[in-house]
Amino acid sequence: MTLPLTASMSHGLDGDVVVPGDKSISHRALILGALAVGETRITGLLEGEDVLCTAAAVSALGASLERTGDGAWTVAGRGVGGLREPDVLLDMGNSGTGVRLLLGVAASHPFTSFFAGDASLGKRPMERVMAPLRTMGAHFVSGSGGRLPVAVTGSDRLVPIEYESPVASAQVKSAVLLAGLGAPGRTTVVEPCPSRDHTELMLRHFGAEVTVADLPDEARAVTVGGQPELEGRDIAVPGDISSAAFPLVAGLIVPGSSVMVRNVGVNPLRTGLLKTLAEMGAEINFENRRQQAGEPVADLVVEAGPLRGVEVPPERAPSMIDEYPILAVASAFAAGPTHMQGLRELRVKESDRLAVMTRGLKACGVDVEEGEDWLVVHGTGGRPKGGATIASELDHRIAMSFLSLGLASEQPVSVDDGTPIETSFPGFVDLMNGLGACIIGEDEGA
Repeated sequence: MTLPLTASMSHGLDGDVVVPGDKSISHRALILGALAVGETRITGLLEGEDVLCTAAAVSALGASLERTGDGAWTVAGRGVGGLREPDVLLDMGNSGTGVRLLLGVAASHPFTSFFAGDASLGKRPMERVMAPLRTMGAHFVSGSGGRLPVAVTGSDRLVPIEYESPVASAQVKSAVLLAGLGAPGRTTVVEPCPSRDHTELMLRHFGAEVTVADLPDEARAVTVGGQPELEGRDIAVPGDISSAAFPLVAGLIVPGSSVMVRNVGVNPLRTGLLKTLAEMGAEINFENRRQQAGEPVADLVVEAGPLRGVEVPPERAPSMIDEYPILAVASAFAAGPTHMQGLRELRVKESDRLAVMTRGLKACGVDVEEGEDWLVVHGTGGRPKGGATIASELDHRIAMSFLSLGLASEQPVSVDDGTPIETSFPGFVDLMNGLGACIIGEDEGA
């Protein structure tokens, strides 16, 4: 069942909100809780479909999970190497993070696990994770092109490796490091430039030995010591900056807006969007800075104002890879062109986000140029025309980005299906409407 949604011109968003917990941190909290000895207590867990798929998989692998309240979970772990063979197919839904990290976990256990997902996840490449795990000693059988479904037969005799990743991918890095927990000695991943480091921070929080070394030309080596005894910990999951991006950008482009998003994770390897928006002239204030389980957190405040086009360097991509769709929307309102480079990873997300954003923006009257790994949005400094219905292609960030555009365009913007939004941002429409947005479903508009 689909849920068409339409966003219409709004007149000043105002208020303060809390967005759902960080999806990346939520996945990792459940997984590392399962690999720890003792009880891990999690608050602020994102209870979207993606994370719930990881929770179900972790339970099938033998960890004991209990939901004790809204976003509050306890995980009784089985220790590194202590998971059991699942007796069900591990259906990961639309979660690329969940499946790739769990392939790393399963690789270090001497049994066979079967992973599958929805139609969108079935199109996403898994070979980038399976290749290094094979060199460690795991065996895989997959669909054509290294795609799901995947069967992994792990080993309790994995070999530690030093892996030079061709891409800066936190998912690839994390899969190898998690497999390395089950191998003797030290496992290292060398990245061409730093990707988000939630896995490293959380591994340390649970008691693992993790070292990070900066190398020439912005490369970075991350090493984990094998066969540690992880201990259950308390984890307070901050709000997801990738979700906060939508009310923040809406607050910048809807005239007369003033929006605060509280308790947002502001890990410097995740704040490329905030840096870019500031370069575009956005007024963004960080208030009440603090630390939670090793992660920096702040309350973010924005006010609407003019934006200008900028050059976004390719080396910034890993710190904002999920935020390019909403940045493209902000760029449509900016004066002058915004050049975005190093975007090849966008072609293997939930959809081909480069192609989908290009088609959608053009349909809304925005002048856009697209290359293999770059995008140029020619903003006019005013309101785009809008007036289009966008095919979201089962991509939650595409849907939320174009709904945000519709709040400030001349004519309403619709998306054909808003149901994928629940994978990462449960309650998105209610939260935005609570700020003064006008987003309605098909039935409401009938």
